[in-house]
Amino acid sequence: MMIAERVGPEISKMNWSAFDLNLLIVFDAVMQERSVTRAGARIGLSQPAVSHALSRLRYMLKDELFVRTPEGMVPTPRAEQLAEPLRQALSDLQLALEPETFDPKEATRQFVVAVNNYAAVVLAPPLVRAVAAAAPRIRLDLRPSGLRDMQRLLDRGELDLAIGSFDDVGERFAAARLLEDSFVMAMRHDHPLLAQKLTPEAAAALPYLEISSTGENTGCVDDWLATHGLARKIAHCAPRLSAAAILSGTDLVAVLSRRLGEHWVQTYGVAIRDLPVASPSILTGMLWHRRFDNQPAHLWLRKLVQQTAASR
Repeated sequence: MMIAERVGPEISKMNWSAFDLNLLIVFDAVMQERSVTRAGARIGLSQPAVSHALSRLRYMLKDELFVRTPEGMVPTPRAEQLAEPLRQALSDLQLALEPETFDPKEATRQFVVAVNNYAAVVLAPPLVRAVAAAAPRIRLDLRPSGLRDMQRLLDRGELDLAIGSFDDVGERFAAARLLEDSFVMAMRHDHPLLAQKLTPEAAAALPYLEISSTGENTGCVDDWLATHGLARKIAHCAPRLSAAAILSGTDLVAVLSRRLGEHWVQTYGVAIRDLPVASPSILTGMLWHRRFDNQPAHLWLRKLVQQTAASR
């Protein structure tokens, strides 16, 4: 489908031989960055050049398109209407123009990958090292998977890949499993819990640190205690970034994924032990749009992610 068919009747009536398609690239960059300066840096243009391009596009479309506010460039309703079909059209055009083969040692491009908190610790560091070794001119842009409308960003081509835990994702997406993990308890290295048997009563008496930003469901411990008429005592709640330091200097314990706990053992000197109850599996996978299934660069990235995960 041609760009003209997607973006509206007034554009489709234009003389395309005289239309500068670079204006649409500028529009897309401003739409994503909400800043003239950042949009220019994204596409390699100066701020005056971006402003000039926007002025031309405003004149042609008879709409302000963006309004400058203290929060950035806010799109008008007309710009919002144009944004998604233009992004899709530009993504399709980029795919069509890419070479049929992909040489990572020579390639110069960027991959945008959303990662959840678990993948940011377990997979992101070795993945960056693997990309740097295999493709020195490729850039990874790793973003938190807490981004709103992640599936919409995949639809629009603003994300190449998402790594995390996903439920029903729809037929337009493909997924592959990367890692399976289990839960453990983490505590300071000289915690008395390490030398004692963890009965239901002992587990219920412990002071727990709830890690607010992992997104992991640790309800298996609560369910086990509930069968004995007991409940956990959540003494404090803290984000993942501060949790290990808190554990290392207190009597608090935390329930978290084994690989994250092992990372803390190496980095912060905490200790881990198995749960006193069978742990459910924690599954981590990757998600992408099916239109990239056979695209050489995307295939290379997915294979590298799988190889990196297999080594963890």
